[in-house]
Amino acid sequence: MSGMDIFITIITPLGILFAIALVFGVILSYAGKKLEVKVDEKEEEVLSLLANANCGACGYPGCSGFAKALCEGKAELNMCSATPGENKKKIAGILGIDAGDTGEKRIVVACGGGLICKDKFEYIGYEDCAMALQTAGGNKACSNGCMGFGNCAKVCPSQAIDIKDNRAEINSNCTKCQSCVKTCPIHIIKAIPENAKVYIKCSSHKKGKEVMDVCKSGCIACGMCVRTCPSGAIVMEDNLPVINYDKCTGCGACADKCPTKCIAKLD
Repeated sequence: MSGMDIFITIITPLGILFAIALVFGVILSYAGKKLEVKVDEKEEEVLSLLANANCGACGYPGCSGFAKALCEGKAELNMCSATPGENKKKIAGILGIDAGDTGEKRIVVACGGGLICKDKFEYIGYEDCAMALQTAGGNKACSNGCMGFGNCAKVCPSQAIDIKDNRAEINSNCTKCQSCVKTCPIHIIKAIPENAKVYIKCSSHKKGKEVMDVCKSGCIACGMCVRTCPSGAIVMEDNLPVINYDKCTGCGACADKCPTKCIAKLD
């Protein structure tokens, strides 16, 4: 076999392979363009402004799903609690919609009981607040007392809730997604204004003696906070103080004078 024959024998299959590769390359390039998922620049811009906590509290599969729903007009901005108010305003501008209430919130547990609050009975069962509540209204002597089984901690996507002394406490990891607010079966986890300086650490509407019989840290409805507040920011409603945060100056006088320390100061 001559050198030319050897050359042809080697080069022919290489040429065929090259031709096949070229054909497939053209096909893949064409298919790629046809099947390309168009990226919505507006959607990407909205996503970049969201909190990206991916907590799911809005009901959508992560922030990308929520961004898509916003752009398609299937969701409302106020469904997200974790995104800062300033960013919500920017998103509203991009989408040409009303930003609604963008007031920043912080999460607090309106109960100072835990181990301080007496138990009605020893609960033996699955450690779940909702299930315990079905047993004679829960094991706590105060019907508004934290049971401490941690349903809130289980749903928190950022490990922002600690259970200490049978009571839930919010830590600095909180993204304000409010999953815990929606989960608490006795509704004692509250969202209050971000700039709040004090909050009511009790949710009982019982009268003073009834409260003290079961929990030494509960509100006894004495009205001292109302009388002490220099700006008239506190009123009593159904044996429990209610703070008007628009009037509150954060002086802390109410917390200082509260005899049971059920009004707590915030950093």
